[in-house]
Amino acid sequence: MTNLILLDYASVLVFALTGALAASRAQLDLVGFVFIASLTALGGGTLRDMLLDRTPLWIDQPGFVGVAALAAVVVFFTAHLLESRYRALLWLDSLALAVAVPAGAEVAISLSQPWPVVLIMGTLTGTFGGMMRDVVCNEVPLVLKKGELYVTAAFAGSTAMVLAAMVDVAPLALAAIGGLVTWALRAGSLTFGWSLPNYKSRPPRR
Repeated sequence: MTNLILLDYASVLVFALTGALAASRAQLDLVGFVFIASLTALGGGTLRDMLLDRTPLWIDQPGFVGVAALAAVVVFFTAHLLESRYRALLWLDSLALAVAVPAGAEVAISLSQPWPVVLIMGTLTGTFGGMMRDVVCNEVPLVLKKGELYVTAAFAGSTAMVLAAMVDVAPLALAAIGGLVTWALRAGSLTFGWSLPNYKSRPPRR
């Protein structure tokens, strides 16, 4: 359980940083920073817990909200130092995805959920907070951008964890496997342009 809490805290911290960076691009005030950071950091985990019939962690442990708020304040006073806030957001988001996916999947595994639920919980936890961040900040969600491995990376990381769990891998190693697979695919997409083929319609036949 300690490992799960640490994963959740790491996920909240890094996703909060991405939310605060998005708030800086939208030129919001400090309250806006805290709101967007908290929404981004806690959105995916909250939905995961509600679907799994658990009390959201930030209600039982308000320290999660404190971590998100602190991250927002730090970014509010330092974001101007970054040469490219969008580039920083993308890379921080890739790291957050690689932490949140194992956090979501590990919770489902610890509750002995079947493998389809593990896949969904890992993918949802990793993607939902960032999607809400982008929608609220009036930006095209990263999950919908063409030429991006995002949901695919989250799904692949969750799949790797399901497969590893079948051979009784230790929880810490399980999280590392899921995180590495997720981040490798997302980083490859950002660096080398890895992507899946997009659907292309064909002209109607006469």
